[in-house]
Amino acid sequence: MNKSLLFIPDISGYTEFVQNTEVEHSQHVITELLEILIDANTQQLQLAEVEGDALFFYKEQEIPSREKLLAQVETMFTAFYSHLKLLEKNRICPCNACATAPNLKLKIIAHCSDLQFINVQNKRKPFGSEVIEAHRLMKNSVDSDNYVLMTKALVDTIHLPTDYQSMLFHFNEGKDSYDSKELDYIYAIIDANDLKLKPFQKAKKVHLEEDPAITINKEFPVSAPELLEYITNYSYRHLWSKGVDKIEFNENEITRIGSEHVCVINGKHLNFITVSKDAVPGTLSYGELTTSPTPVDELYQFFDITPLTNTSCTLALHIHLRAASPLKKLMILFLKPVFSKNNKKAMDDLHDFVVSKQA
Repeated sequence: MNKSLLFIPDISGYTEFVQNTEVEHSQHVITELLEILIDANTQQLQLAEVEGDALFFYKEQEIPSREKLLAQVETMFTAFYSHLKLLEKNRICPCNACATAPNLKLKIIAHCSDLQFINVQNKRKPFGSEVIEAHRLMKNSVDSDNYVLMTKALVDTIHLPTDYQSMLFHFNEGKDSYDSKELDYIYAIIDANDLKLKPFQKAKKVHLEEDPAITINKEFPVSAPELLEYITNYSYRHLWSKGVDKIEFNENEITRIGSEHVCVINGKHLNFITVSKDAVPGTLSYGELTTSPTPVDELYQFFDITPLTNTSCTLALHIHLRAASPLKKLMILFLKPVFSKNNKKAMDDLHDFVVSKQA
């Protein structure tokens, strides 16, 4: 029987991250990162289990070549840190989870052995002492939270020199004892600065020289960050934006600059993208752009939230309506009272929704 690969990417700092940050957003961050790692699986590894902050992959009766395995490791580290950079550069949420997400690290444990399997609820899962060994190696004496570790058994199988060096990998030897059994391995600490991070959609910052066509101000009995969450969490949107049939969005993604959602009204789909602008210091600002509604070419709405106390804030909704042709501009003049009335109603409904959530 050919040996099988055991491959475990593990997000370092997960426990502290979840315990010390907002739970909902920390869960979203971890979910996004796990999905990124799954998508970065280039070697057709089988996913046996999602283990909280880790993924347990295996490849049955096949070990990728040294070159392919090192490339797989590099691909996962590159995908992981590219996404952390996106979260850092495009975030709008001030919560601890979003602010500290870039501090997360990644470690990968790789081992090989003959595999046994068990069936649990019609799912075939790797089983046995070698699986236990691979998981125990997640707790080791490597002085870092950002590394790849390969067992001696795997290193010998793929003929990887224990002192292998490259632009990214600088391997060293190590060993630890588990239940009086000593396990030898090599490890390389990964420097994120040596990775060629993937480009991502840059934050779209808009500069609106004209005054807003509509401005609505309202005071809210809630902290500024909480109000921002109620506005930017699209699962709440239909509860205060009446007349909306549904909101289509990625439920596992924290809203950030570049996030998209679709507002369905009477069967019509309005496509929105999150944008940013230069905000007044101390003010939380969230903006959306749509080019969908007739006759507007561009509709921007910015929610500027200014703290008053720890439990109250003011919201200024600024709406910019842009059109190129004289006819469209004339139509906007006629429709402006309707826009104003509908948005004032939405702000009143948002206020009632916030009050109900605080009760």
